[in-house]
This record gives sequence, structure tokens and C-alpha cells, in this order.
Amino acid sequence: MTLGPNGWLAALDIDGTVLHEDGFLSPAVRKAVQAADARGNEVMLATGRSASSTTPVLAELGVLPRFLVCSNGAVTLERDESAPGGYGRARVETFDPSEVLTTISGSLADAHYAVEDAEGHFRYTARFPESAVSPGSEVVPFEDLLAVQATRVVVISPNHATEEFLGVVEQMGLQRVSYAIGWTAWLDIAPDGVNKATAMEWVRSRLDVPIERTLAIGDGRNDIDMLEWAGRGVAMGQAPSDVIAAADEIARAVRDDGLARVLDTLP
Repeated sequence: MTLGPNGWLAALDIDGTVLHEDGFLSPAVRKAVQAADARGNEVMLATGRSASSTTPVLAELGVLPRFLVCSNGAVTLERDESAPGGYGRARVETFDPSEVLTTISGSLADAHYAVEDAEGHFRYTARFPESAVSPGSEVVPFEDLLAVQATRVVVISPNHATEEFLGVVEQMGLQRVSYAIGWTAWLDIAPDGVNKATAMEWVRSRLDVPIERTLAIGDGRNDIDMLEWAGRGVAMGQAPSDVIAAADEIARAVRDDGLARVLDTLP
């Protein structure tokens, strides 16, 4: 559906917002997404997932927005029928991950590390969740990660509780990179100054939508910048307190179809 003259730009996080923790998509959410799209709103995904694990969710939802934000803002896709999967890379931000990887490995020796490159290819040191890596990914020695120009670095520390992991990361004093911590002991690191909000602002300017007609909804710490950026930022009901504090509103939890209820309020 084409963005209407008074349509909203709606940025949806995937995991914990569109999908339940087990990957389930509620029929009510699918219906609400399609209905909001049909009313002339641009309903798109803005996720920490790689491009290859984002487009299948879009297919489940049954909409075709012009843009998709992936890899926490480092990769923005634009609809292109000639490209594989119907979307091509419109904007890609990369950085040299060697310094940050060396710093983190000194404090988290037992962690699992992965680097995603500009083409969405993952190299990782130990097993990662399937939703986090793309087809064709490969296990490599840690040293091989240092030479890749990265769109993001992902760190999982199975031996740390979330709050303990937060403390360790804060003590590292990471600089010249942007990072966000997930629900579990999961750290996403992006190029400096790059996040979902910076990518969404780029999309907003391309679509020429006023900031007051922007909606963002999410449940994770990597959504905080985006919630603060949006004219209307909505935190899912199960989100941590710091995510809720960044939002203008609180939706019901993902298991209560919180996203559907928010989208139903769009014109």
C-alpha cells in the first residue's frame, strides 16, 4: 500500500513486539499490521536481526513497506523487485571491530562472539541462536573476526545473569561504538552513532513524513533511542523499566497482542 498523504510511519521491533519469544505470530497482530497498511500507513520493521532473518517475518506479516531497518540501524533495505528477496541494501554503515572485540574479550573470556559484514554474512566463534545468524554463516577462530569490516558485533555471555552482564559492560568504558544490551546477556555493538533511531530518521526524511506522525514500538534496550526519537514511542508491557521510561506510552504485553491494539489506533 502506498503511504497516504496523512499516513503515519510506524517502526516495529520484531522479537518481543511482533513475535512472541518462541517466534509465534499472533493472527491478531498480522491482521492489525495489514489493516494499518491498507489505511495508508507505512508499517515497517526496525530490528536487530540481520536482513536475511528479517524478510521472512515480513512475508509472514503480508505487507511490503518501502524500507526495512536491520542490524540495529547499520543496514537499511529498500524495496527492489530485481534484488534477491525483493529488497536491496540502500544504506550500510560499517566499522573496524578489532579494538572493541579485543577490549571485550579481556573481560569476557568465555563469551561467544559474532561479526556481521556488509553483505549480512556472519562469522562467529561458537554456537549462536538460529534467528541471529544468516545462511552461509561460518564458525571461525576469534582472531579472524578482527579483520572484518562489521555492521555489528554480537556478544553472548551464557555464564552471566543479565544484571551482572550489564555491570561488566558498563565497566568496560566502550567508546566510538554504539551498543545496546538485550533481555539476556546479549550485547549488540554498532558503528559509532548508529542505532535504530538514526536509521529511522533517514527513512523518515526519504518518505517526507513529519516527526509528529511517526510511531515506534519495541520492548528491548536497543529500542530506547528509537522510542525517544519517535513522535509517539510505545514500550511493550513486558519491557524492562528503562525501556518503559523512554516511551510515551505503555502497550499491553506481546502475549496480550499489545502491538495490535496500538496499530488499531492509527488513522
